Amino acid sequence: MDIQSIYDLIEDDMKAVDQLIQHKLTSDVALINQLGFYIINSGGKRLRPALAILCARACGYEDDSHINLATIIEFIHTATLLHDDVVDNSNMRRGKETANVLWGNEASVLVGDFLYTRSFEMMVEMNSMRLMQILSHTTNVIAEGEVLQLLNCHDASTTEARYLEVIHHKTAKLFESAGQLGAVISNASEDQEVAMAEYAMHLGSAFQLVDDILDYSESSETIGKNIGDDLAEGKPTLPLINAMSKGSSQQAAVIKEAIENGQRERIQDIIQIISDTGSIEYTAQAARNEVAQAKQALTVIKDSPYKEALLSLADFAIQRSY
Repeated sequence: MDIQSIYDLIEDDMKAVDQLIQHKLTSDVALINQLGFYIINSGGKRLRPALAILCARACGYEDDSHINLATIIEFIHTATLLHDDVVDNSNMRRGKETANVLWGNEASVLVGDFLYTRSFEMMVEMNSMRLMQILSHTTNVIAEGEVLQLLNCHDASTTEARYLEVIHHKTAKLFESAGQLGAVISNASEDQEVAMAEYAMHLGSAFQLVDDILDYSESSETIGKNIGDDLAEGKPTLPLINAMSKGSSQQAAVIKEAIENGQRERIQDIIQIISDTGSIEYTAQAARNEVAQAKQALTVIKDSPYKEALLSLADFAIQRSY
């Protein structure tokens, strides 16, 4: 099952999510409408809401609250993107100019706040203390991840363990919650809930690892952001950490200087060192390990087209080029 087939399986649900997103984005403040609609409609994969829907359906869910859940998840994710682009001073996302370039940092931060608070309004409407508990904790963990990443920036001594801690907080946690809550709203068994949470957490980790590989690929047009953005921001991601560990002292010194000073102009040298030290393959293997654990977690879920889609989504995580 390819990625299009996965989305075809939940096409009606995803259309309902899109409609609810447009409805819940509406504000009397024109700037919120303009900026919010721009970022929401800027060509993202809608991966996290799709994950929530697939996990709920795989657990036999047949009502319509999964549409609200998926929308909440997407609003939280979009809020983090708006804030991330300000913190990272990014100017391209998904092949388009970032909102902070077009409207300024202040507006981006404040509309991100609007999306966060709107998501919490929607949580209250769902009238589930369990859902509130999981998502409030999730947003707190994501915020911790952002701070951890900030502390690691320009720090060439960052270890693989510290890097993995950041991606588990910053990226994998929202995936995990999308999977877990798909089971929660389905009144699934505890085993199924744990399985969905573990599947989605490992899936999210794999996605981030592949993102970090793509930052050292050859085409910004393919991945929708500038090549070397992570390097320019001084982010010590796994390809860099491994290259410093495996490379010669001279190669390690080049990467260390680039991380500490954010030297995008050295990107071709860095790409060569990453290639010479096998660091792309090392990171890819780490992603494959995460996917294997994600698939293993689904063994307690009964067979269905939705389970098949979840397994295929795990494969997509490591096969994609964007």
